[in-house]
Amino acid sequence: MEIESTPHSAPLAQEHDEVSIFTKCKRPVVIQFEDLVYKIKNKDKETKKTSKNNGWRTILKEISGEVLPGEMLAMMGPSGSGKTTLLTTLAGRRSSSSIIMTGSITYNNTPFSSSLNRLTGFVTQDDILYPHLTVFETLLYTALLRLPKSINKQQKVSHVEAIITQLGLVNCRDNIIGDHYLRGISGGERKRVSIGQEVLIDPSLLFLDEPTSGLDSTTAQRIVSVVGELANQGKTVVMTIHQPSSSLFYMFHKVLLLCEGHPLYFGKQSEVMNYFSSIGYSPSVAMNPADFLLDIANGIVMGQLHGNEVEVKEELVNAYNENLREKIKEEIRGKGEEKRLEEKKGILKSNQKWNTSWWDQFTVLIRRDLKERRHEAFSSFTVFQVLILSFISGALWWKSKSLQDQTGLLFFVTGFWGSFPLFQAIFKFPQERLMLMKERRSGMYRLSSYFMARIIVDLPMELILPTVSTAIVYWMCGLKPMPTNFFIYLSIVFLCALVTQGVGLAIGAAVMDYKVATMLASVIMLTFLLAGGFFVQHVPIFIAWIKYISYIYYTFKLLLGSQYKENDTYKCGNKMMSCRVDEIPIIKVVGLDHQGLALGVMLFMFMFYRVIAYVALMRVAVAK
Repeated sequence: MEIESTPHSAPLAQEHDEVSIFTKCKRPVVIQFEDLVYKIKNKDKETKKTSKNNGWRTILKEISGEVLPGEMLAMMGPSGSGKTTLLTTLAGRRSSSSIIMTGSITYNNTPFSSSLNRLTGFVTQDDILYPHLTVFETLLYTALLRLPKSINKQQKVSHVEAIITQLGLVNCRDNIIGDHYLRGISGGERKRVSIGQEVLIDPSLLFLDEPTSGLDSTTAQRIVSVVGELANQGKTVVMTIHQPSSSLFYMFHKVLLLCEGHPLYFGKQSEVMNYFSSIGYSPSVAMNPADFLLDIANGIVMGQLHGNEVEVKEELVNAYNENLREKIKEEIRGKGEEKRLEEKKGILKSNQKWNTSWWDQFTVLIRRDLKERRHEAFSSFTVFQVLILSFISGALWWKSKSLQDQTGLLFFVTGFWGSFPLFQAIFKFPQERLMLMKERRSGMYRLSSYFMARIIVDLPMELILPTVSTAIVYWMCGLKPMPTNFFIYLSIVFLCALVTQGVGLAIGAAVMDYKVATMLASVIMLTFLLAGGFFVQHVPIFIAWIKYISYIYYTFKLLLGSQYKENDTYKCGNKMMSCRVDEIPIIKVVGLDHQGLALGVMLFMFMFYRVIAYVALMRVAVAK
């Protein structure tokens, strides 16, 4: 079913009336974090040996703070100061292994939960979007997956149109997103689309990682202005930002300044300059406050390096400990307790883990994948590669009547469709890893609905090119002209391509690394190819077992069976004698018997490798 959009001429007021339930935060949330310490395990062996902390590195060092509904907190600091780590930790997205975290984080005096996760929006620094979808399609598919079933499709479409208008995306509404290789919308528009995906769910909490990175000052100001409007609606907004302009800096309500994991300041933006002046640090000339804060966080005083950066940083850390630490903790514990208890009642309490049913997720993902995958599956390079090899094969084996040549052709076809889909499939899950983790963490869909949609969409796309290639090769090369033989041959090629794809999906999901996956796939494919029965007829017993796990061997066996029978004969000995086909050395080694068993093994492999892929995906796609 195609997606229908509302007409552009629909009155904006009408759209807002239909979706007024999204415009104001109905469940305000207070974030409190106290004495937060975050350590990670060093992976480098040499570092572990020389480390004073038994191989653990401290990223965050006793950080405390509070963000109220309607406030926008900017976390600033030099690169490597721990901003992103703190942001992901506050958003409930910290890794579950190889870390130690102490201190407390509460949301309306309760820990993070799956219910709260559905009220949380997280905008990553890199915009993770499908390049071939339009702005409208990207936002609509997000709405269909993340908004609850209680909202009908027309309301979701209207809500998407309202968000597009609110974010200033009307002019690029029907333009594709694009990427490094495909021209699409601008960087600022991509960032607004990413924000729009999170705003769609009417989040109580909104986290943004470097939302202005790589953007010009005008675009950056527009994005922060939009985020500021969301905060004014009662949402709690936290963002990391590296070096904002002065106009951006004054938009923030609170500032947290970090230096090598240490807090140097937490409090109101309007009081930050007075605080540093009170401890003896103030700019000698008029300058952007954000630039001044980054300078002192780097140990730079009055714009000059004096070689005493370490001392400056230590003084600032000590000043924070003496002047702010206990004051902040007292405010967290005592200030606004009654208000926070009232807001606690507004948190969504639900045992329902998913906003939409499995079937709804599956059908939406099917439609989305069909729009995105067709560009990948039928790229001009892929189609050209298959067509040119098919015609070259047809020319080389043109109307061949030699059994030796025909068996060579059948093994070539086996090798091609036993490798081509493999190297197409191994990259699919690694390429989508970030997208899968992003969408799963936001609770968009079940892993099973994603996987099944992916498999179903790939099936017809993986079969069209083998059909075209077979139609060319089969008739050009003079194989048995009977329709029955042709369709059996085609079915075997289909099965080979699908099994090969399953192997690629399993390898890609298990490894999730392009180079390692390619190397592993090459070793497996070449091993199965050598054990396929064509190159080596006398295989030592200790290694002969490999052919029984080789899909190349079973495909070759089935293809031979599609053309020859055990009792078939051919003219040999200067065409004066009749010889049995199954006495040809290559066919004798592979055999024409047990065709049903070979078919059963291939069908088992078709399922087995996909189960392996799904299990492997569970390891990397668990929603945090």
